[in-house]
Amino acid sequence: MAMSLLNISGGRASMKRMLLLMLIAGICVPIEVVFGQAAAKGNGTAVSSSSSSRPSVANIGTLYTYDSVIGKAAGPAIAAAVDDVNSDPTILPGTRLNLISHNTNCSGFLATVEVLQLMVNDVVAVIGPQSSGVAHIISHVVNELHVTLLSFAATDPTLSALQYPYFLRTTQNDYFQMYAIADIVTYFGWREVIAIFVDDDYGRSGISILGDALAMKRAKISYKAALAPRASRSQISDLLLKVNQMESRVYVVHVNPDSGLSLFSTAKSLHMMTKGYVWIATDWLPSVLDALEPDDTDTMNLLQGVIALRHHTQDTDLKKKFMSKWSSLNHKNSIGASGFNSYALYAYDTVWLAARALDVFLNEGRNLSYSSDPKLNDTNGSALNLSSMRIFDGGQEFLQTLLRMNFTGLSGQIQFDMDKNLVHPAYDVLNIGGTGSRRIGYWSDYSGLSTVTPEVLYTKPKNTSASSQHLYSAIWPGETSLVPRGWVFPENGKPLRIAVPNRISYVQFVSKDRNPPGVRGYCIDVFEAAINLLPYPVPHMYVLHGNGKRNPVYNEIVQAVAEDRYDAAVGDVTIVTNRTKIVDFTQPFMESGLVVVAPVKEVQSSPWAFLKPFTFQMWLVTGAFFLLVGAVVWILEHRINHEFRGSPRQQLMTIFWFSFSTMFFSHRENTLSTLGRFVLIIWLFVVLIINSSYTASLTSILTVQQLTSRIEGIDSLAAGNEPIGVQDGSFARNYLIDELNIAESRLVILKSQEEYSTFLQLGPNRGGVAAIVDELPYIELFLSASNCAFKIVGQEFTKSGWGFAFQRDSPLAVDLSTAILQLSENGDLQKIHNKWLTHADCSAQGNEIDENHLSLKSFWGLFLICGIACSISLVVFFCNIICQYRRFTPEDGEEAEVDEIQPPRPQRSVCSTSLKKLIGFIDRKEEAINEMIKPKSTDIKRQGSPSSDGHTISSA
Repeated sequence: MAMSLLNISGGRASMKRMLLLMLIAGICVPIEVVFGQAAAKGNGTAVSSSSSSRPSVANIGTLYTYDSVIGKAAGPAIAAAVDDVNSDPTILPGTRLNLISHNTNCSGFLATVEVLQLMVNDVVAVIGPQSSGVAHIISHVVNELHVTLLSFAATDPTLSALQYPYFLRTTQNDYFQMYAIADIVTYFGWREVIAIFVDDDYGRSGISILGDALAMKRAKISYKAALAPRASRSQISDLLLKVNQMESRVYVVHVNPDSGLSLFSTAKSLHMMTKGYVWIATDWLPSVLDALEPDDTDTMNLLQGVIALRHHTQDTDLKKKFMSKWSSLNHKNSIGASGFNSYALYAYDTVWLAARALDVFLNEGRNLSYSSDPKLNDTNGSALNLSSMRIFDGGQEFLQTLLRMNFTGLSGQIQFDMDKNLVHPAYDVLNIGGTGSRRIGYWSDYSGLSTVTPEVLYTKPKNTSASSQHLYSAIWPGETSLVPRGWVFPENGKPLRIAVPNRISYVQFVSKDRNPPGVRGYCIDVFEAAINLLPYPVPHMYVLHGNGKRNPVYNEIVQAVAEDRYDAAVGDVTIVTNRTKIVDFTQPFMESGLVVVAPVKEVQSSPWAFLKPFTFQMWLVTGAFFLLVGAVVWILEHRINHEFRGSPRQQLMTIFWFSFSTMFFSHRENTLSTLGRFVLIIWLFVVLIINSSYTASLTSILTVQQLTSRIEGIDSLAAGNEPIGVQDGSFARNYLIDELNIAESRLVILKSQEEYSTFLQLGPNRGGVAAIVDELPYIELFLSASNCAFKIVGQEFTKSGWGFAFQRDSPLAVDLSTAILQLSENGDLQKIHNKWLTHADCSAQGNEIDENHLSLKSFWGLFLICGIACSISLVVFFCNIICQYRRFTPEDGEEAEVDEIQPPRPQRSVCSTSLKKLIGFIDRKEEAINEMIKPKSTDIKRQGSPSSDGHTISSA
C-alpha cells in the first residue's frame, strides 16, 4: 500500500507552521500563566528529567469535541478505560494513569491552544483528536516534542504520510473505506458517481482516494460537489439542485456526522430520495444512527434506501459486557453522553493501547524523562514562555513500543502493519429501511464483498475475484428492490449532438435527407428503433459531417466524438482497435469485414473435367485399393473356385478384371468362400459411397457456372505490385498500409459505385485497378448492382462490425447495446435490413473450383475399415493353411524313400525347399488337399487299433 504517495507538500506544511505561529502570537493571556494553570491541573505530577524510579503517575492527554456525535460516545469510553486500567493490578503496577482532557470545540484555533496547554504537563501520549483537520495542525506540535498522537477518529488517509511520524491511527483508515465503496459501485454495475463531500482535509483526501479506487475498476467520479464545513441549508440546496441536473444518479456522501443529516433532509425536500436515485454514505452515517434514540422515526424516514458502511467489530463477550454497562457510564461521566457508536470502542481500546505500551516501556527499564528543546529556549526575548514545553526523551522508543503491540480489544485485534494501519480492516454494509438498518453483507481487504463474516474468511485462502463478490438484496429509494440504473438522461439537458456521415455513395446505409430529421438510411432507422426501446427520453439532434462532395473520413468523425465536438456518431462506423481506444462503441448492429473483389472470367469446360472430383491422392489410394481387394479375393477364392484358376496370365487378368468391375457392380465371378464374401460385401459398400460422391461432385463441376480470377485473395494481391482500389474515407486504406505493408502509391481512392465498376473493367494495364478491397456490406450492394459481373476472391480476412460511437464511459453505450440485442432477438433488426438492403445474392459464385475436389481425408475411414477386413480375412486364411500344411507334411521315412528313387539334385537350403512346398501346397485345390489328408488319417487310425488278442495289427 503506497501511503507515501499521500504526503502533504512542503508549501502546505509551511503555511500551517506560519498559521501556528500566528495563533500563538495572538494569545492575549501570557503563556506562562496558561502553562501555570495547566500544571495545576496535572496535580504537580510531572516527572523530572532526573527521575530513575518507576513513576507513581503518568499523564495522558485527550483532545476531542465534547458535544459532538463522536465526542459524546468517546468521552465516557475513555473515562471508563482509565478507570479499568487503574483498577487492574496486572497493568502498570504502582503507576496510575492521570487523564487530562481538553475540548477542541471543532476549531483548529482552539485545538492549537489546547494542545499547547496540554504539552506543559509532560504527557506520555495524546489521545485524539477526532478531526482530521485538527490532526494535521497539532501533528507539528507533537512531532517537535516527540509525543505520540493516538487518534481514534481521524480517518484522513494522508495522515499516514511520513510527514507525521508521531501520528498513530487507532481506527480504520478511510483508504480502505473508499475501496469498499468502489467495490460496491462495481458490484451493482455503475460506472459513474457524484461525490458530495465536506471541503476540508478529511473530505478532500477521502474523495481523492475514492477516485483512484474507482479508476482501478474502470469507473470514475463524474463530478465532485464540495460543501463548506458549516454549509447553510440554502447552500446545500443549491448544490443538490446542480448535481440533480447531471446524468449520474449515484451519490457518495462523505461529510461530517454533526451536519450530514441536513443534506438528506434537503434531498428529500427536493424529491431526490425517490426511485432511480442511489445514495451511499460513509461511516459517518451509522455513527449518527447508532447514537440516536431508537424511536427517532423522523430521521429514519429521511434515509430510506440508503447504503452505508459501518466499522466492523466482532460480537465478542468483551464487547457485549462493555455495552451492557454503557448506560451507567453515561450517568457517571460529568460531560454527558448520548448513544453508543463504534468510536466508543476505538476510544476505549486506545487508552488500553497506551497503557499496555507504557507498561512494556517501563518494564524494559526505561524512564519517563523530559528535556528542554533548544529551539524553544531561543525565543529572542519573546514574552511567550515556550520553554515550558519539553521533549519526551523516550518518545521514539515509546512509539516503536506502540507499533509492536498486539492484543484483542473491544473493536477486535489491535495490531499495526508496515503502514501504521490496523490489521484486518473490515466494514459492515448496511441498508437503511423501515425503522432501522439491515446488514446486507461485509467488506474486507482480504475477500472484498461477502455475506460471510470476515473472521470466517480469514481462515480460508484469500479470494478477491469478481465471481466471489456477494451481497444480499437491498431496498432502494422509492421502496424498490430493482437495482437502479444509476444514470438517466438529465431533464432540461441539452440534446445529444450526433454526427452523421454525409455520404455520396452507398446511400442506402446513411445519407442526407430533406425531410426531418435531415438524415435517412439503414443506420438511422436502427438507431431510432434502439432509442425508442430505452425507458427514458433521449433528445438528440443530427449533424451532418462532410462537404457532400466526397465521403467523409471516418477516423475524423470518431476523433471529433472523443474531443467532445459531438456526443456520439451514428452511421456505418466500423469498430476497429484504434477507435476503441478513444471512444466507446455499442454492440455491433451489422457484421462486417474486409474482402477482395476482382474481375473474373467464366471457366470453360475441360476434356479432363472427369478427373476433377478427386484429388491426386484420392485417385491413387482408390486405385491401389481396387488392386488390393482383387488380390485378396483371388487369394481367398483360388483354392476352391475354378473361376480364379488357370494359367498365370489368365489369373492375372482375372485379378484386374474382378478388381475394376466391382466399380460398376458388374463382376461375373462368383465368390464361394465365406471370407471372400465378407471382404467383397465391405468393398462394395465402399465402392457405393465413392461412386455416389464422385457422381455428385462431377455433376456440380459440369453444371454450376464457374468463374475464375488470377487473383486468389489478399495474399496474392499484396504480393504483387498492381494498383488496388479502396473506398474514399474507409479505414481499409490505413489497414492496408499499416497492417499489410502495402505501398501507398498502389492505392487508388474510389468515390462512387460507378468508379468501382469502371476501374475494375479497365484493369491495371489501362489505368484501372486489379482488385478492390472494401467492407463486405458495401461489396454485396456493389455486386448486386453490377449483376454479379465481379467476384469476391479469397476469404474475408478481417472480422469486425458496425456500431454507434459514444464518448468514453458513456452509459448510453451500454443501454443502447442492450436495445440492439433486443432488436435482434425480436426480429426488428432483420426487418430494417430487408427494408433498405434487399439485393441479389452473389455469394454462390465466390466458391472456388478447388472446393468441389474430394480429398482423401473425407474417405480414409472407409478405406481403413476395408483394409482391416482384408487383413483379418488373410490372417484367418493363412492360419487355416498352416494347420492343413502341418497335417499334410510326409514322415521322414517316406521322404527318404523319395530321395533314393529320384536322381541327385543340387542341394538347396531348407527354407527355400519348405517355402516351395508351402507355395505348392497353397496352389493345390482344396478338394485335392482334403483327399490327401483323409487317407493318411485313416492309415494312422488302422495302425493304432489293437487286435482281439491284445496285439497291434500291422498294415503290412
